[in-house]
Amino acid sequence: MLNRYPTWKNALILLVVLLGFLYSVPNIYPDDEAIQISADSLALNESDMVAITTAMEAAQVEFFGEEISEDSILIRLNSVEDQLVAKTAIEDALTDDYIVALNLAPTTPAWLQAIGAGKMNLGLDLQGGVHFLMEVDMDAALERRMEDNVSNVRSILREERIRTRGTNVVDNAHLEIRFANTESRSDARSVLVENFPDLQFQNRELNDLMILDLRTPPEIILQIQRDTLQANRTTIMNRVDALGVAEPTVQQQGSDRIVVELPGVQDPAQAIRFLQRIATLEFHLEANPGAPSASYETYEYQGLLVDVDNEVILQGDRVSNVRSTLDQNGLPQVQINLDAQGGTQINRVTRDNVGRMMDILLSETRSRSIISTDENGEEFEDVEFYEDKRLISHATIRTALPRTFVITGLTAREANGLSELIRSGSLAAPMTIVEQSVIGPTMGRENLEQGIMGVQVAAVLVVIFMLFYYRVFGVAANVALIMNILLIFAVMSTIIPATLTLPGIVGIVLTVGMAVDANVLIFTRIREELSNGMPPQQAIDSGYNRAFTTILDANLTTFLVALVLFSIGTGPVKGFAVTLMIGIITSMFTAIVGTRALVNLFYGGRSVQKLSIGRYRLPT
Repeated sequence: MLNRYPTWKNALILLVVLLGFLYSVPNIYPDDEAIQISADSLALNESDMVAITTAMEAAQVEFFGEEISEDSILIRLNSVEDQLVAKTAIEDALTDDYIVALNLAPTTPAWLQAIGAGKMNLGLDLQGGVHFLMEVDMDAALERRMEDNVSNVRSILREERIRTRGTNVVDNAHLEIRFANTESRSDARSVLVENFPDLQFQNRELNDLMILDLRTPPEIILQIQRDTLQANRTTIMNRVDALGVAEPTVQQQGSDRIVVELPGVQDPAQAIRFLQRIATLEFHLEANPGAPSASYETYEYQGLLVDVDNEVILQGDRVSNVRSTLDQNGLPQVQINLDAQGGTQINRVTRDNVGRMMDILLSETRSRSIISTDENGEEFEDVEFYEDKRLISHATIRTALPRTFVITGLTAREANGLSELIRSGSLAAPMTIVEQSVIGPTMGRENLEQGIMGVQVAAVLVVIFMLFYYRVFGVAANVALIMNILLIFAVMSTIIPATLTLPGIVGIVLTVGMAVDANVLIFTRIREELSNGMPPQQAIDSGYNRAFTTILDANLTTFLVALVLFSIGTGPVKGFAVTLMIGIITSMFTAIVGTRALVNLFYGGRSVQKLSIGRYRLPT
């Protein structure tokens, strides 16, 4: 029958609307200000909770909703002011091994969370937070690679019994090896070319010395820099995930910089300490008995003092993968996978040192707060970095190690903590903060309130216009408009967990206008058909059918433009493009299918002589 949907289609439309309403509801529940406490390698327990609550009670801070897990403790507070006071009190009560961060805790009811309904993630401009522009120290990355090359060159030449007059690092891309004669140089070149295919080799003479130059080509330097930047970006993303920040932004900017935005985090000093921490592995041999004291460092391992040779066999940047597993006896172990060159290095060294002890050091660049004084005599808090090395493995080399080997003798928690720290905590090169800014939660809340006000004003004006100009059909368009906004919120909250930013709200406002624009085309087409003398039922059917192609073309071109903006744009542009694309899809559904269903309920299957669609010219 004309202008009648089958029951299944009406039921499906109703189901979509109900789901949209249900999954958009969590956005009406405000978040609680909260403090999140976590630890680098410690298991949190009730004693930590007692210390934390005691510190807050001493600071006279009211709190509620304590939540504890093995990885973190969450304390809910009443205001931002209480957040700041509580953070200071907790940091004073705990050691530097704990991470105390400002955060927001959701208040969504448990039954909504059980069905996967949650709030939209708000961007930095709507929630407040910190913004960093971090620069990667590319010279340090190249220097680390050169140190690795020097260590390997010495090991290879020592293994081949080729004598040298010393090695000299000219710069981060140039290493020279000195020989007494051309035969030694020729033998060394033949061996090294096979092990360092990416380097350029050149012979030259200096006085009575034969020199072999090893240079890193410009294209390899560029590749090292690209790999370093990408590795640091991945590490920063993993660290931000550990902070529990919802929808952070970690983007590459230029050839050596990374932009980090952390919504909801109001403590830049804590974020800096966490993001700039460097953790990596170093593989060494135990020092030979009687070795000069300057050639080794002494470390404590399980109650024993171990002399570790200073020469690095392998750097942690050669570790391609690491994970915690169980051996055949069910005991915990850490499995380490090396890249091709790392596998060759470890195999060569261990093959020649069977029976000796191999030591693995975990090297971390940590940070601590210090109080400094400026030129005016005023005190301020600064961040000091220091290196912390500890011996995590001291084992006998039984046989030559392959690319994949394991570290044993650890507890389950030590194995898990070590694998997580290596996998997510290793920066390929140090980073410095070249720009930072903080958007307070009050400013973010004001932006959000103003953005919501803009959506409300736009929606009210559109509703009034549609009611006045299109009467009953305007009611259908207004109901569809509300459906459209709910569906946008539901999609952004659940199906596509995107971040809502201030430009994103602009995209929603634009979608409000575009949603009724399709109805204007349809209703105008229906008026034209009525003016041409077509019966009302046929006019409705013709109006929807004939306007569909125009609406599809217009929305498709706009969607493609938004897709391009999303592909090539940065933060604010992406926020606008995401909401625009989602709004286009939902408005197509509500403007065409939704309003058609409502119009069918009003007029479908009935004898209608006149439509309430505003003024139209009757045929003469």
